[in-house]
Amino acid sequence: MAVAKTTFAVFFGNRGFFPASLQAGARAEMTAALKARGYKALMMDPSLTRHGAVETPAEGEKFAAFLARNRGKFGGVIVCLPNFGDETGAIAALRDCGVPILIQAFPDELDKMAPAVRRDAFCGKFSIMDVFVQYGLPFTVLPPHTAHPGSAAFAAQLDYFDRLCRVANGLKRFTVGSVGARTSAFKTVRIDEIALQQHGITMETYDLSSVFAKMGALKMADSVVKAKAKKLASYACWKRAPARAFDQLVRLGVVLDRLVEEDGLDCLAVRCWVEMQQQLGISPCVLLSEMNERGIPTACEVDVGNAVMMRALHLATGGAPTCLDWNNNYADEGDKCILFHCGPVPSSLMTARGDIQDHAILANAVGKGKAFGCNVGRIAPNPFTYGSLLTRDGKLCCYLGEGRFTADPVPADFFGCAGVAEISNLQVKLQTIGYQGHRHHVSVAAGLAAEPTCEAMTKYLGYDVTLL
Repeated sequence: MAVAKTTFAVFFGNRGFFPASLQAGARAEMTAALKARGYKALMMDPSLTRHGAVETPAEGEKFAAFLARNRGKFGGVIVCLPNFGDETGAIAALRDCGVPILIQAFPDELDKMAPAVRRDAFCGKFSIMDVFVQYGLPFTVLPPHTAHPGSAAFAAQLDYFDRLCRVANGLKRFTVGSVGARTSAFKTVRIDEIALQQHGITMETYDLSSVFAKMGALKMADSVVKAKAKKLASYACWKRAPARAFDQLVRLGVVLDRLVEEDGLDCLAVRCWVEMQQQLGISPCVLLSEMNERGIPTACEVDVGNAVMMRALHLATGGAPTCLDWNNNYADEGDKCILFHCGPVPSSLMTARGDIQDHAILANAVGKGKAFGCNVGRIAPNPFTYGSLLTRDGKLCCYLGEGRFTADPVPADFFGCAGVAEISNLQVKLQTIGYQGHRHHVSVAAGLAAEPTCEAMTKYLGYDVTLL
């Protein structure tokens, strides 16, 4: 499930004693730059204000009304400063916009410094920032301080801001499903539901007995069940798995999909042991893998905090996320470790299609052949963003960082889906994670997006984030 690029509303700032001729050119250049990079834009009719830009509070109110009419159609605002720009008009226009703001300023050219052509947007950008700070209006600025819309520098700023907006808007209000009670042994995944709600996250809970009953009511001849069976059969290799396990996983997959559809769930956390193994003879790992691949972040072991983080990373990177364990050292290489889980890794993060196997670890508790569903394989080399989330004293506390999966081998007899992760200064970062009380789970998605995710969470959502 692809993550759509942000649609931006564009504000053009002006100060009257600077050359008005710069405004028309800036509008054309910004429009072309956004279109060339695949972004949609909303711009107020230029005939509504002098030179099509905002200078006075009265003009700012016109732009505010324009935003109000288009509420829900844009996810961020770009403040474009072709010249100095007037801060009073800008704050009147944007103080109630309700979305992230990026301030962009045109650069001056050394051969165009005469009063008739000079911009001074370099200076004016500070005035806009100053007044926004005075009003408590959050905004984003990125280096370099000035960047032409057609430049590579501004393209990078747009990419960053797009990711930031997707996280800030996507986490503002959403619903996470908790399927089953927390396993008693895993106090590490405890979560404060009220703290989540105070940050716009609604948590819906489901009892496993209800899930099992709904599975039992399904018939394999039902059209929705047949469609799910076809999908799962092509998603992984089932040669080792017994037919009864496949049938049970298909039924569970249908029930989880219905929960998502009926209750509008944006992500889930599932109790995956030991009742499913004892009563159904399955492990749900492959279902989590397939849901993650579809862009429905689904965490194991009822880890709601990491389900939220997986959603954030999916929004930021556009890629499929997964939940892994900080699991093993990698020989004596201090900046490498093995990240692993039983099989919820989406296929796009794997070197090849997964092989459905029995749960080699849980077999010690439930018996062999009673836990099929682990999507076993290896994680492909790729740069990645990682993070985790917990609740503490009413706050949402996270860490974020970046690393890369290497091509280093994982032993052939290593169970599950694993990869060697290389993270600079890993040993110190592990200490930081541990001292902050974070769990043994870590959310991962391919692509590098820690910084825009961090800024979205801290500046626009009020999370407490450590950037590692």
